[in-house]
Order: sequence, then structure tokens, then C-alpha cells
Amino acid sequence: MTDKSENSSLISAIEPGMTVLDIVSTYSATQEVFKRWDDRAGECICCNALFESLDAVAEKYNLDLAALIQDLRNAGDNAKPGA
Repeated sequence: MTDKSENSSLISAIEPGMTVLDIVSTYSATQEVFKRWDDRAGECICCNALFESLDAVAEKYNLDLAALIQDLRNAGDNAKPGA
């Protein structure tokens, strides 16, 4: 069983070079974050940038990379990997 402190350290492993697929497949709670960011991007990030890194996604859609990463990490604070 994984406790919250272990989850936080795992989710903090989300880095700019990780692909959207890597993130959502490891931390399913992050799918909701990407859905929330779709409006800012102007299209479905998971549909159109699944194999791109976070830094490439931020550049492509002119998004705040630091804010996106923080939102993704926050989503995982209460979730375990793969759940």
C-alpha cells in the first residue's frame, strides 16, 4: 500500500520531458487536468499531443509550462499511480 507522502514524491517526478502518454498512463487522475487545459490549448491535448513531451505541448499551445506541471502534480497528490 502506498501512503500519501510516497504518492507526493512519485507525482513530483513529473518532468517537462515526459510525454502526455507517460503521465496519463502512470497517473490516471491527470487526465482531468489535461481536459481542463484543453480550452486553453484550443483542442484536446490527449487526442492531438499524446506522444509529445510537456515542454513541446506548452510550446505548441503557448501554455504556462510551470503552471501545467503544478496542476498535474496537484492532481496526483491524492491518487496512486495507475489509479
